[in-house]
Amino acid sequence: MGMFSGRKFDETTKRFRWSSKKYKKRVLDLASKADPLEGTSQAKGIVLEKTELEAKQPNSAMRKCVRVQLIKNGRQITAFVPGNLASKFIDEHDEVFIERIGGRKSRSKGDIPGVRYAVRAVNDQPLRLLVKGKIEKGRR
Repeated sequence: MGMFSGRKFDETTKRFRWSSKKYKKRVLDLASKADPLEGTSQAKGIVLEKTELEAKQPNSAMRKCVRVQLIKNGRQITAFVPGNLASKFIDEHDEVFIERIGGRKSRSKGDIPGVRYAVRAVNDQPLRLLVKGKIEKGRR
């Protein structure tokens, strides 16, 4: 570490940045490339099938989910269906509007493993109003 060692110090610092996972992810923009929604918080998709996922320990429930193919890029994701008996309002080939659940660091929220999205509307009808019985399901 001499009087003129600043340039060498900067170069080694820049070179060893690449060993940091955070730096690589930010510079190569890996987060948005892996994201099925491509940076947006909401998207539309077509329901492929209705599924049930088992909750993580210590809970023992079957959480109602749907497998959705996004319209914008064709990727398939699993979305949670919130609400009591809400899954009966969703059929295959329906158009659903999904949004991020928003768990810690945009990971899965609660006791549903690997599910990061939730259904908000079915055929342009809000799911919460369908469950309450205030509106009927729209025909397509």
